[in-house]
Amino acid sequence: MVAIMILLIIFGSITAMVVAPMYFRSQERQRMLEMMRVAIEKGEPMPENVTEAISRSARIRPALSPQRDLRTGIIWLGVGVGLAAMGLALNFDDPDATMPMIGIACFPAFIGIAFIVMYFLNRDRE
Repeated sequence: MVAIMILLIIFGSITAMVVAPMYFRSQERQRMLEMMRVAIEKGEPMPENVTEAISRSARIRPALSPQRDLRTGIIWLGVGVGLAAMGLALNFDDPDATMPMIGIACFPAFIGIAFIVMYFLNRDRE
């Protein structure tokens, strides 16, 4: 039961770290668009910095590059190693928890290895 709670906390926090910035960015964009709508209805000219901010916020993801693949691969590999280390740490309380945790750790670790392989395959391309 404790291992399930630990997994829920880990994956819940990872999800929160991904979803929260997206939510706040969306709220900021909504406020900006509402402000622009009111300004257009009043007939006021749009300041140049507002249009730049909106066009900048529209570009959420940077261009794909081999370096980005390497960074992503290292992060995923780190998550896999961390889960495996947690499985080894749980071995002190519950010896049966080690192998399932290492099995779970294989998924992000192999995703990380795949991204690192993609880096080596695409590093000559720009």
